[in-house]
Amino acid sequence: MPYIEFDNHRYYYAGDFDRDGVPLVFCHGSGGGHHHWLYQLKDLKESANPITVDLPGHGRSEGEPANEVAAYRDWLHRFCKSAGLGPAVMAGHSLGGAIALDYALNYPDDTLGLILVGSGGRLRVLPTFLEELNKGTVPETLASFLYGPAASKELLEKGKKEVKDTAASIYYADLSACDKFDVMEELHRIQKPVQIICGSEDRLTPVKYSHFLEEKLSDGQVKIIDGAGHMVMLEEPDQVNRAISDFVKQF
Repeated sequence: MPYIEFDNHRYYYAGDFDRDGVPLVFCHGSGGGHHHWLYQLKDLKESANPITVDLPGHGRSEGEPANEVAAYRDWLHRFCKSAGLGPAVMAGHSLGGAIALDYALNYPDDTLGLILVGSGGRLRVLPTFLEELNKGTVPETLASFLYGPAASKELLEKGKKEVKDTAASIYYADLSACDKFDVMEELHRIQKPVQIICGSEDRLTPVKYSHFLEEKLSDGQVKIIDGAGHMVMLEEPDQVNRAISDFVKQF
């Protein structure tokens, strides 16, 4: 299994640091893991060099989840440096998109461009969700917010099981980081190309978030995937991969 060691911990990733192609680093969302990007890892090898990570305390990675986007941002930078990666396209879903935005703002020389999937410049969380998670309970309704109405029964069942099997403490840290995140007034500083992808039925980061990003970023373009929800990269991987493949051709 591929691990990289730094900060006295072992961190899991999928991919190959030594492959040719533009480095394309995928960061998952709250409570997630590298497996949320397996379709992208599998199908984008002709377009780029895709690498997916497990954030600290997630999946197979050691360490502890963080409750600040900045902590994940700096960890991701150490990951890329430890892996010997040069400037990369940083891709993120939801919380991962927030991490990617913050990465570009703080490490512009190490950022070729961004791919933001189901994300936004601010990611407020329902207070009732945070209250339940702080008490150690994962809200029963969380899974129902993740997928669009056209998602397959199999995908929905996998999603429900994943939410059920993820510790409330992980969700609480991640969603607290989301709730505090706000770079809406800083988006103009990002002078890199940005591909923005969102499902038309996304209830957690609705389409208006993506259009706001497009409006405020100097070089942003939006792709709305009809019928998909928040987990658009799992619901409609072919459409997502086509948008990503077309985007990375410029690098």
